[in-house]
Amino acid sequence: MDYGAKCYDRFLAGDDNGLVEIIRDYKDGLMLYMNGFSKDIYIAEELTEETFVKLVVKRPKYHGKSSFKTWLYAIGRNVAMDYFRHHPSMTSLSGQSAQAVIEMTAAEKSLEAAYIMDEQKLALHHALKKLKTEYRQALYLSYFEGFQNGQIATIMKKNKRQVENLLYRGKQSLKTELEKEGFIYEEL
Repeated sequence: MDYGAKCYDRFLAGDDNGLVEIIRDYKDGLMLYMNGFSKDIYIAEELTEETFVKLVVKRPKYHGKSSFKTWLYAIGRNVAMDYFRHHPSMTSLSGQSAQAVIEMTAAEKSLEAAYIMDEQKLALHHALKKLKTEYRQALYLSYFEGFQNGQIATIMKKNKRQVENLLYRGKQSLKTELEKEGFIYEEL
């Protein structure tokens, strides 16, 4: 059983510090993942909070079929999908210029700087924003969160082969984007 699962079990048993530790350990990564859906750090923050509220209110059962982090990110993805089903205008970027989508608010920069220390990963993160949503999600979960393909498949509700294809195509698109900027990321 991983540390997140132990904290969740403690929380379910009545120890509120278990939830505090979960939030502390997973908040920033989950928020950046949610930002990939919303392209707005404030909505991403709201979706992240809603994910943790769901843990508190509904207390879903963690069965241990995947890592706790995989399970939590899958809940977060479901929260985001529900949000965009109820707010369909939020998924459309037609009223915004491409530059406005790429530019980051001060809050995003602060969160990103704290979470992504390395300059190469920062360049990679900026290039990810220019990719298709599914490519961005799969690559983010793989590169930044360290999930394995099976875990990514669980989070994204895809099969393992689809994730492999998304990662391959996403890497090709990402390489193209990075080369446009004159940057070559060796780990691709």
